[in-house]
Amino acid sequence: MTSNTLTESDVLNALRNIEDPDLHQDIVSLGFVKNVRIDGGKVSFVIEMTTPACPVREKFQTEATRLVGQLPGVAAVDVQMTSQVRPSRAETKNDLIPGVRNVVPVASGKGGVGKSTVSANLAIALAGMGAKVGLMDADIYGPSIPMILGVKDGPEVIESDRRIIPPEAHGIKVISMGFFLEEGQAIIWRGPMLIQMIQQFLGDVQWGELDYLLVDLPPGTGDIQLSLCQKIPLTGAVIVSTPQDVALKVAQKAIDLFRTLKCPILGIIENMSHFICRHCGEREEVFGNGGARRAAADLDIPFLGEIPLATEIRTASDLGRPILLEDPESPYAKAFRRVAEDMAAQISVQNMSGAGPVKITF
Repeated sequence: MTSNTLTESDVLNALRNIEDPDLHQDIVSLGFVKNVRIDGGKVSFVIEMTTPACPVREKFQTEATRLVGQLPGVAAVDVQMTSQVRPSRAETKNDLIPGVRNVVPVASGKGGVGKSTVSANLAIALAGMGAKVGLMDADIYGPSIPMILGVKDGPEVIESDRRIIPPEAHGIKVISMGFFLEEGQAIIWRGPMLIQMIQQFLGDVQWGELDYLLVDLPPGTGDIQLSLCQKIPLTGAVIVSTPQDVALKVAQKAIDLFRTLKCPILGIIENMSHFICRHCGEREEVFGNGGARRAAADLDIPFLGEIPLATEIRTASDLGRPILLEDPESPYAKAFRRVAEDMAAQISVQNMSGAGPVKITF
């Protein structure tokens, strides 16, 4: 084979040796390779990943360059890496939020597990990798997302056509009941009012085009969880738990709820997994360790990773500067990025599997 006889088929056959570790197919069969061009001895093409939060992005680029570079007659290889987040299969049927490709509720069985802090940092991690992200604070009784993200200005409400323009913080579109309450004001609502709020946060907020809309749910298995599943198709739920047995038993109730509603479980995150002493460097497992990983194995759901217990995470959130912004090179920020990558990978697996999300009708 010479540069005169090199064909697109030769290039694609070489690239079939690269397999996606999550989807277990080669990148050519998956349709990731696009725009193959051969100009003399120079070969160029695009590899389009399913998410910008892809941990094997650089590995794919290096391997593709090596494999094509080995072909006879090839003098130079130009590999462009891009991404296009795949929508859930029901996205085009979603009238409330037609531009949102994936809706991912972040849930917990009980309060106090750091779910809102996890939600905020996952959103920041995805946005930092280049995704278009929204964050909906549906924890009506304890809306903490505005404080965690340091959002001072609320949304613009256009009464004439019932539109709500969400504020943006750190590249994330945000909506929360906290924007509509006076400081210290309590919410005393029954189920129908909660359902109306969910309807407005979905249908009246101008989310625009989003790759991911994360929904920070209140703890438990109540009206908001049921309403969310009823109103829109969900790509899959993420469960946050601490390691101890009691938290995991309560978290299992949240898992059972979503499974009953035919919503896939993307995975479980173990928050406050362990503590590293800043003085001696010794690791202490304050709440135990590994419980969420074992539970994930027992329940046959993915384990998305561990987030340490750290004063730095708490103080950064209290300052309105989540740890990914306050100290992006810290081990805590890196832990959140790894979890975000694994979550995005599970979303891609779900969307590429052909199993569309189910919209629940009560």
